[in-house]
Amino acid sequence: MTEQSPKRAKMASVLDQLKDVTVVVADTGDFEAMKKYKPTDATTNPSLILAAASMPQYQSLIDKAVEYGKQAGKTEEERLSATMDRVFVLFGKEILNIVPGRVSIEVDARLSFDKKASIAKARKFISMFEKEGISKERILIKLASTWEGIEAARELEQEHGIHCNLTLLFSFAQAVACAEAGVTLISPFVGRILDWYVANTDKKKYEPREDPGVVSVTKIYNYYKKFGYKTVVMGASFRNTGEITALAGCDLLTISPKLLEELSNGTDKLTTQLSEAIAKKQDLDKIDMDESTFRWMLNEDQMATDKLSEGIRKFAADAVKLEGMLSAKLK
Repeated sequence: MTEQSPKRAKMASVLDQLKDVTVVVADTGDFEAMKKYKPTDATTNPSLILAAASMPQYQSLIDKAVEYGKQAGKTEEERLSATMDRVFVLFGKEILNIVPGRVSIEVDARLSFDKKASIAKARKFISMFEKEGISKERILIKLASTWEGIEAARELEQEHGIHCNLTLLFSFAQAVACAEAGVTLISPFVGRILDWYVANTDKKKYEPREDPGVVSVTKIYNYYKKFGYKTVVMGASFRNTGEITALAGCDLLTISPKLLEELSNGTDKLTTQLSEAIAKKQDLDKIDMDESTFRWMLNEDQMATDKLSEGIRKFAADAVKLEGMLSAKLK
């Protein structure tokens, strides 16, 4: 009788290999996707919450928020604001029942140029979560990477111990200012950078390592590690898995369910591209960042200026749509 050959060991998926070198974050408001792909953290924004709020399976959360809002203010405006805040907290709470790490909760994009109001909204979110028994250590407050947003994050981090995730980040200037402010985490938008170059230059296709978004995040990561900043980098807004694998080794990557699915089905060998050891060897100059330097560098970067303003408008528009949906229910 011949001996049977042992079964070949199953090759780890690209997603599992990625999880060994990078913290994987789910870029979705869909709880089922989080349960399926088991990310460490999750992130939300008005667009994701708007999409999730339209799904039948989440109507009970929307209804809870509406009931809360009806009792929460004297004016229609106060009731709507309370309902909006409650939606984000309820979704955040549900997410934290699934992921072991943190959830990012976004401050209204319409406050992107109002430092004082951004701080007030962030503190209100933290207070609401604490009333639900959730520590501020499990919350990241998302703010747009405007000068005012970065300065709001500086105060929240230093004076209130509230961790911040600076989003809508497209430029090196924004990244340096965030690191100098001591923010916990930044979310550079890889795919949206690529979108701009495809739309505004003659080149329409890029190899993953040459992708302008990948190049931008690699530069930021190396700068942070070279100079020992505590701020960590979470690449975001991916258009394809090539961008993701080209950033393997980045502190965190936040990935949509569609791309998580592709990574979980792939079995190619993953090579780490970013590391602190590689970064330390880079020949880089340290930048002295202040407000005027920030504004000038951002002004000189047309892509970043275009995408920052566009991103704020898009998130603000989706917040208005979500308010419209909730306002109808309040009535």
